[in-house]
Amino acid sequence: MLDFYREFILDHYRHPRNKGKLPNADISHEEHNPVCGDRIHMDIKLEDDHIADIKWDGEGCTISQASASILSEMVKGKSIEEVRQLSKEDLLEQLGMETLTPARIKCALLSLKVLKAGLYGLTTWPGEEDEWN
Repeated sequence: MLDFYREFILDHYRHPRNKGKLPNADISHEEHNPVCGDRIHMDIKLEDDHIADIKWDGEGCTISQASASILSEMVKGKSIEEVRQLSKEDLLEQLGMETLTPARIKCALLSLKVLKAGLYGLTTWPGEEDEWN
Protein backbone atom coordinates (compact mmCIF):
# COMPACT_ATOMS: atom_id res chain seq x y z
CA MET A 1 0.00 0.00 0.00
CA LEU A 2 2.90 2.36 0.75
CA ASP A 3 4.16 1.89 -2.82
CA PHE A 4 0.76 3.00 -4.14
CA TYR A 5 0.99 6.27 -2.20
CA ARG A 6 4.58 6.83 -3.31
CA GLU A 7 3.52 6.41 -6.94
CA PHE A 8 0.45 8.61 -6.36
CA ILE A 9 2.63 11.43 -4.99
CA LEU A 10 5.24 11.02 -7.72
CA ASP A 11 2.51 11.14 -10.37
CA HIS A 12 1.19 14.44 -8.98
CA TYR A 13 4.74 15.80 -8.81
CA ARG A 14 5.62 14.77 -12.36
CA HIS A 15 2.21 15.64 -13.84
CA PRO A 16 0.80 18.39 -11.61
CA ARG A 17 -2.90 19.14 -11.88
CA ASN A 18 -4.16 22.73 -12.05
CA LYS A 19 -0.66 24.19 -12.22
CA GLY A 20 -0.38 27.67 -13.68
CA LYS A 21 -1.69 31.19 -13.23
CA LEU A 22 -5.31 32.32 -13.21
CA PRO A 23 -5.95 35.75 -14.71
CA ASN A 24 -8.56 37.86 -12.92
CA ALA A 25 -8.49 35.66 -9.82
CA ASP A 26 -10.68 36.70 -6.91
CA ILE A 27 -8.06 35.45 -4.47
CA SER A 28 -4.29 35.29 -4.91
CA HIS A 29 -2.02 34.31 -2.08
CA GLU A 30 1.53 33.03 -1.67
CA GLU A 31 3.50 31.58 1.22
CA HIS A 32 6.88 29.99 1.57
CA ASN A 33 8.64 27.75 4.03
CA PRO A 34 11.84 29.58 5.00
CA VAL A 35 13.35 26.42 6.47
CA CYS A 36 13.41 24.43 3.24
CA GLY A 37 12.62 27.03 0.57
CA ASP A 38 9.32 25.56 -0.66
CA ARG A 39 7.03 28.17 -2.22
CA ILE A 40 3.37 27.92 -3.27
CA HIS A 41 1.24 30.58 -4.96
CA MET A 42 -2.52 30.03 -5.50
CA ASP A 43 -5.06 31.86 -7.64
CA ILE A 44 -8.74 31.19 -7.00
CA LYS A 45 -11.81 32.18 -8.99
CA LEU A 46 -15.09 32.19 -7.04
CA GLU A 47 -18.54 31.70 -8.48
CA ASP A 48 -21.77 31.33 -6.48
CA ASP A 49 -19.88 30.76 -3.22
CA HIS A 50 -17.86 27.94 -4.79
CA ILE A 51 -14.33 27.54 -6.08
CA ALA A 52 -15.00 27.67 -9.81
CA ASP A 53 -11.34 27.41 -10.72
CA ILE A 54 -8.01 27.15 -8.94
CA LYS A 55 -4.46 27.32 -10.21
CA TRP A 56 -1.23 27.07 -8.31
CA ASP A 57 2.42 27.54 -9.01
CA GLY A 58 5.51 27.01 -6.95
CA GLU A 59 8.79 25.31 -6.39
CA GLY A 60 10.11 22.97 -3.80
CA CYS A 61 10.26 19.36 -2.78
CA THR A 62 8.18 16.53 -4.18
CA ILE A 63 5.80 16.50 -1.21
CA SER A 64 5.03 20.24 -1.26
CA GLN A 65 4.40 20.29 -5.01
CA ALA A 66 2.37 17.06 -5.09
CA SER A 67 0.34 18.29 -2.12
CA ALA A 68 -0.60 21.49 -3.98
CA SER A 69 -1.71 19.43 -6.98
CA ILE A 70 -3.76 17.05 -4.84
CA LEU A 71 -5.32 19.86 -2.81
CA SER A 72 -6.33 21.75 -5.96
CA GLU A 73 -8.24 18.67 -7.13
CA MET A 74 -9.83 18.23 -3.71
CA VAL A 75 -11.29 21.75 -3.56
CA LYS A 76 -12.24 22.56 -7.15
CA GLY A 77 -16.03 22.93 -7.29
CA LYS A 78 -16.44 22.87 -3.50
CA SER A 79 -18.20 25.59 -1.53
CA ILE A 80 -16.13 28.06 0.45
CA GLU A 81 -17.59 26.64 3.65
CA GLU A 82 -16.62 23.07 2.68
CA VAL A 83 -13.08 24.23 1.95
CA ARG A 84 -12.85 26.12 5.22
CA GLN A 85 -13.73 22.89 7.03
CA LEU A 86 -10.85 20.94 5.49
CA SER A 87 -8.36 19.87 8.11
CA LYS A 88 -4.71 19.00 7.92
CA GLU A 89 -5.72 15.40 8.63
CA ASP A 90 -7.93 15.44 5.50
CA LEU A 91 -5.01 16.46 3.31
CA LEU A 92 -2.53 14.11 4.97
CA GLU A 93 -5.01 11.26 4.49
CA GLN A 94 -5.24 12.07 0.77
CA LEU A 95 -1.46 12.08 0.60
CA GLY A 96 -1.37 8.75 2.42
CA MET A 97 1.28 10.13 4.72
CA GLU A 98 -0.11 10.34 8.22
CA THR A 99 3.32 9.69 9.72
CA LEU A 100 5.77 12.34 8.58
CA THR A 101 8.57 14.10 10.38
CA PRO A 102 7.67 17.63 11.56
CA ALA A 103 9.74 19.19 8.76
CA ARG A 104 7.99 17.08 6.10
CA ILE A 105 4.55 17.87 7.57
CA LYS A 106 5.26 21.56 6.94
CA CYS A 107 6.05 20.70 3.33
CA ALA A 108 2.86 18.67 2.96
CA LEU A 109 0.67 21.35 4.55
CA LEU A 110 2.08 24.46 2.87
CA SER A 111 -0.58 24.42 0.15
CA LEU A 112 -3.36 24.15 2.74
CA LYS A 113 -1.87 27.10 4.59
CA VAL A 114 -1.85 29.15 1.37
CA LEU A 115 -5.42 28.19 0.54
CA LYS A 116 -6.82 28.96 3.97
CA ALA A 117 -4.85 32.19 4.38
CA GLY A 118 -6.22 33.33 1.03
CA LEU A 119 -9.79 32.44 1.96
CA TYR A 120 -9.67 33.99 5.42
CA GLY A 121 -8.03 37.10 4.00
CA LEU A 122 -11.04 37.71 1.79
CA THR A 123 -13.54 39.76 3.79
CA THR A 124 -16.28 40.33 1.20
CA TRP A 125 -17.77 38.31 -1.62
CA PRO A 126 -16.72 39.61 -5.01
CA GLY A 127 -19.15 42.41 -5.91
CA GLU A 128 -20.76 42.53 -2.46
CA GLU A 129 -20.26 44.76 0.55
CA ASP A 130 -21.28 42.32 3.33
CA GLU A 131 -18.70 40.45 5.36
CA TRP A 132 -18.84 36.71 4.86
CA ASN A 133 -16.61 35.24 7.54
